[in-house]
Amino acid sequence: MTSSAETGASVFQRADSSRPGRSALTPSLMLAAALLLPGCETVNSALSPIIGGGGPALGAPGFVRGFLGGVATEDPAAALIARNVLSAGGSATDAAVAAGFAMSVTLPSRVGLGGGGACLSFDPAKGTTEAVMFLPGTRAAVPPGADRPAAVPLLARGLFGLHTRNPVRPFEELMAPAEQLARFGTEVSRGLAADLAAVSGPLLADPGARAVFARPDGRPKVAGETMTQPELAGTLGQLRVGGVGDMHQGGFARRLEEASRAAGGNLTGDELRAALPNLVAPIELPSRNGDRIAFLPPPADGGLAAAAAFAALQGGASLPDASRRGLAAAAAWRQGAGDARAILASTSLPAAEPGPVGASAGLVVFDRLGHAVSCAFTMNNLFGTGRVVPGFGFLLAPAANIGQVRPPLLSAALAYNPNIKSFRLAAAASGQEAAPIGVAGPAALQLLRSTAPLAALESGSPEPARTQLGTCTDYLPGYPNRCSILSDPRGAGVALGAIDR
Repeated sequence: MTSSAETGASVFQRADSSRPGRSALTPSLMLAAALLLPGCETVNSALSPIIGGGGPALGAPGFVRGFLGGVATEDPAAALIARNVLSAGGSATDAAVAAGFAMSVTLPSRVGLGGGGACLSFDPAKGTTEAVMFLPGTRAAVPPGADRPAAVPLLARGLFGLHTRNPVRPFEELMAPAEQLARFGTEVSRGLAADLAAVSGPLLADPGARAVFARPDGRPKVAGETMTQPELAGTLGQLRVGGVGDMHQGGFARRLEEASRAAGGNLTGDELRAALPNLVAPIELPSRNGDRIAFLPPPADGGLAAAAAFAALQGGASLPDASRRGLAAAAAWRQGAGDARAILASTSLPAAEPGPVGASAGLVVFDRLGHAVSCAFTMNNLFGTGRVVPGFGFLLAPAANIGQVRPPLLSAALAYNPNIKSFRLAAAASGQEAAPIGVAGPAALQLLRSTAPLAALESGSPEPARTQLGTCTDYLPGYPNRCSILSDPRGAGVALGAIDR
């Protein structure tokens, strides 16, 4: 059995051994009772954290009292889990990892072990932002015998890579809530129900998908109904105990290779073994008052599009013109027109769009100490290939750029001030071609024009974008009473401004 201690020096293609890989194993974090909450909440108290004092132990929700931070994401159960991690003493990174795994259970239409994503991580101790890239792995060609070629799964290894950037709680503990949701059941959310209704015909033709997502009469489940995923729970349990590296090497990987053939994806052991996340520098632009804003870099080219749109807004462009500029930048990169910096600097980009792109989901988290994470996840298509891997319980993502599959415009940003090493803003958005302007618009209105956060989201994020937004107007650490966390009210997500009294 492989150890789960894939250290920071080995988990990335570009090693960075300056950070610890994981903490010691502790008991699993238990999931709190479900809670219905509004789509946005303002953090309106600057209470100092009160830690300990005979209350809950470290690792249990309630250990930290007072200001905890904030989380916004497109799934309510995942938001609650992330908030509980913050309450248990975890960092923003820990909360993002737990939420990412939870979304693979509760929002498998857009997030899953068969897919991937990309995240930005801000560390106030360093005063810098890093990009952790774990997009679903591409395939060189259609594998022999595959009728639905699958992307190489990278979500689990990518979340482990993210965890190495600022770990506080043990990685195994952060996986436990997702495993419990899969094993004991979770309610179908409004967001998942809408995605199910959109593709239920072809999706439910697969026996594995039908067993999870259909009622006994064969119709798709609707919001509020219970969904259990015992095979996925077993997979998450094996990865929690044996380590996410088992998905890429050894007996677990060999079984996955064989099972993927039954699902038409035809993964190979060599591809699984070689799949690693990347730690890279983000695209950064200057903002106002010494602030800088970092965007996801290519191949998450929605970040490039968002950066180009932000720069256009900074130069006085209208929101529609900025959006067109962003899409032209992404199209230029996909056509091989040069590196990201050259595209951003170009004054003569031809008007173009990248064409139909895949679905995604966003997440933002910040903690009481000013660490922040902004992520975009994807299955490259709603419900990936539409086939569940037999015996493993998760959907495979389709391989990008094969057939009609085009990668999504993964869009996320983090603003910070390097001089005072403080967090200022985090944004992530979904909405296919509108995702980049869903990040750039609210960020520009907030950072450049001091528009109130909700007004910035409402006027800066056009349909069909769905934006998750966290802001600290007077920076964090320092002024938690000036922090806000919002989930797009047009969507099905939840934002929690986390304060325990």
